[in-house]
Amino acid sequence: MKSGIFKTLKVIVLSLFLFPGTAFPKMEKQRKDEGPFKPSDASLKQFECPGWFRDAKFGIWAHWGPQAVPRQGDWYAKRMYQESDPAYKYHIEHYGHPSEFGFKDIIPLWKAEKWDPDKLMELYKKAGAKYFVSMGTHHDNFFLWNSKINRWNAANMGPGKDVVGIWKKAAEKQGLRFGVSEHLGASYTWYQSAHGSDKAGPKAGVPYDGNDLNNQDLYHAAAAPDDNDWLTKNPAFQLEWYRCIKELIDNYHPDLLYSDSRMPFGDVGRSLIAHFYNQDLAKNKGKLESVYTCKQPSGGLWVEDLERGVKDTIIEYPWQTDTSVGDWFYRTGQRYKTSTEVIQMLVDIVSKNGNLLLNIVQTPEGDLEPDMLKILDEIGIWTSANGEGIYGTRPWKIYGEKPEGKVVKKLGMFDENFGYTSKDIRFATKGETLYAFCLGKPDSDIVIRSLGKSSKLNGKTIESVKMTGIDCRLSWKQTADALIIKKPSVLPDWQVTGFKIEFKK
Repeated sequence: MKSGIFKTLKVIVLSLFLFPGTAFPKMEKQRKDEGPFKPSDASLKQFECPGWFRDAKFGIWAHWGPQAVPRQGDWYAKRMYQESDPAYKYHIEHYGHPSEFGFKDIIPLWKAEKWDPDKLMELYKKAGAKYFVSMGTHHDNFFLWNSKINRWNAANMGPGKDVVGIWKKAAEKQGLRFGVSEHLGASYTWYQSAHGSDKAGPKAGVPYDGNDLNNQDLYHAAAAPDDNDWLTKNPAFQLEWYRCIKELIDNYHPDLLYSDSRMPFGDVGRSLIAHFYNQDLAKNKGKLESVYTCKQPSGGLWVEDLERGVKDTIIEYPWQTDTSVGDWFYRTGQRYKTSTEVIQMLVDIVSKNGNLLLNIVQTPEGDLEPDMLKILDEIGIWTSANGEGIYGTRPWKIYGEKPEGKVVKKLGMFDENFGYTSKDIRFATKGETLYAFCLGKPDSDIVIRSLGKSSKLNGKTIESVKMTGIDCRLSWKQTADALIIKKPSVLPDWQVTGFKIEFKK
């Protein structure tokens, strides 16, 4: 009991040291006149998803930082302190024991010496991205912005650069909307392995470097034994989160803010979201242009985000899939998604009222591998040819059609559901025009049952059918049962094939 009390007091003292003059998170009383948004669900219901986000459809994310240095993939800053994890063994072999060489010692090795943000942003725009998201901080509590709160930041250490600020400037130069992601909320419990020690072997019982009080502002203070959910229940930690992410918002005024969790910390999180919306209204003279995303159904209060997953039908409120072309951080020998898999995901998501945010895996040095460049180039070729059926579109009456006999799956987080064929059809509309995409290259006539003359969904006579991205004369007919497009004599190089369908007025 005394140990638990001591740990709690240590957290409170540390919080007051880091944030003098503050107490627990009842801080919104002083901000009630900031703007129309208040920290309540009823007030946040005023949110309307801005048109830029609904039109953009495709964004690129730089999920990048010092955890890329060991080339071992995601969560290295936690896994290196877990005795049974391969990353622990790798760390021992390459750097030493985590009681002597911890994650704090990895940070100076991240130099980003080949990082050319302007060149990368040109590539991302060419690939068809309409917005770009920079990581602000991962669960490692290392900030990629020039923070006055946390000394463990990229302007002070590692590359010695304000990474967020530089990314923002590069994105704006290319006319892309700019966002930031925060993964800090989960770090307080996620990082607790740094406070452990080996259970066996010659270093058994020797505390890891997370136990050193000199490092507590990186690894956080030790949490209470029962504080082990994804989001901490410690009010001092929650206050720290609020202050840090508010600094990120106020310094960079992003168009999008992403939280790697459900909406964090109850009213503390609502206070932050309200502030995010209000400061954006002030910036844009009363017009709300900002988007907050988190991993929780939105009910219209924000944009719901699905990690590595998709919806199984059209959703009333705009939503977003976040996924990576490979591992989240660079990993030697990893397999990347093909350009076709990315495009299939994009079309499927757009048909269901969503956006795709795709992480492009950078090396620790900051550049992209040749196979990554090839994937981006192929995506760009497709979006430049077929983008009219993607950007600025809205869902049709149904999202699409599936092959007869295909098992219907209930989709959600961590299910990207590949295995599409040309018999998988997806729809999108723009005004009176309907776009239909085959998610595989047609090997026979294309039959779209929803567009038959007798279809309850259609009821209109088709006037013209053209292929998107290629000039090819098509032979087609609309029967009572279906629109039948004869297999084109010429097909593009890409797999996902689009058709533009106009109806008689």
